[in-house]
Amino acid sequence: MPNRGGYESTFKSDEQFNDKKPLKIGYFADGIWSHEAFKKLIIDDEISIQFICVRFDTKDEVLLNFAKQYNIDYLKHENINSKEFMEKVKKYSCDLFVSMSFNQIFKNEIINLPRLKTINCHAGKLPFYRGRNILNWALINDEKEFGITVHYIDEGIDTGDIILQNSYCIRDKDNYKTLLERAYTDCADILYSAISLFKKGIPTSTKQNDINEVGFYCSQRKEGDEILDWNQTSREIFNFVRAICYPAPMARAFLNGIEMKINRAEFIENAQNYKCIVGAILNKEKDGSFLVKTKDSFIRIIDFEYNGKFKVGDRFDVK
Repeated sequence: MPNRGGYESTFKSDEQFNDKKPLKIGYFADGIWSHEAFKKLIIDDEISIQFICVRFDTKDEVLLNFAKQYNIDYLKHENINSKEFMEKVKKYSCDLFVSMSFNQIFKNEIINLPRLKTINCHAGKLPFYRGRNILNWALINDEKEFGITVHYIDEGIDTGDIILQNSYCIRDKDNYKTLLERAYTDCADILYSAISLFKKGIPTSTKQNDINEVGFYCSQRKEGDEILDWNQTSREIFNFVRAICYPAPMARAFLNGIEMKINRAEFIENAQNYKCIVGAILNKEKDGSFLVKTKDSFIRIIDFEYNGKFKVGDRFDVK
């Protein structure tokens, strides 16, 4: 896919920011992404977190403990767009609402409730990679970089104007785990940088249509999507395996009627392109790794879980 440049924001001065009052934010959050950003926000005296609103079905006790530790109101509601909830949050007179890994759709009334509107941090290089499970899809698509974007929320899905955007290199040694760990910290960094711009004034922003009029969306990955299709190229299989390695579900394949979980595969550079039985086990090594025939060449399976025995010549189920 084509290389796409990053965008940085400047800001417009606004006299109402010169009184040095803390920027009051409402924090809609969940998970490790939000924990790392919270740690940056809470130590900034020019930012005041008025409340933390968590997912209605949350199991995240870290945010609850943060709220108790710093005496911040802790909110939870099954519909943030309801009149009941909006009446509750109006009393905080927030300057800005911030969403980090929150799972409800913001509608216009709540988006526009704070005077500076509502922003979101998205681990994708908008206007491309809108939607869900972006890091997985970036690896599956063999991207050489992924992006993180802070943008205004509108009533579309990840379609609001861009405030800040950074790009990060993807190398062959990367996988879902390494990208996720990088995103945890870098999402926090860029979100804090974007919020800090609002302390100085109203940030300028870039319309997504000015980058690309179409962009694209990614769908949520669900149970069953982890089944490996051996009738793909070695490069495609390598990307698929690393895209859903632990802590994702791991790629699954069936050999002799038993499921195998595949956590790591090695792409073999310059492997010969030839025809043979796709899914056949070609060789077994002393270290436990083995070679499998793919659509174009072969691939080495290194890290796997399998409660059974197999030999050279056995064949994986192929679609």
